[in-house]
Amino acid sequence: MRYNYKLIASLAILALALIFLFQNMAVVTIRFLFWDLAMSRSIFILFLLIIGLVAGWLLHGYYRHRLRK
Repeated sequence: MRYNYKLIASLAILALALIFLFQNMAVVTIRFLFWDLAMSRSIFILFLLIIGLVAGWLLHGYYRHRLRK
């Protein structure tokens, strides 16, 4: 029997993401300067992950551009 390993890996990652989502459904309040924001903990963690990825991508591009000069 031939297994599709990419499909199995994708389903495993999806299952882990769903477990993470359901375990972190608690609403947290984030206070920054004058703003109060209430959101799910898992969405907040995902938001921070995306910010970190974008910041790393931008810094990597900046350093590559700087080394070319």
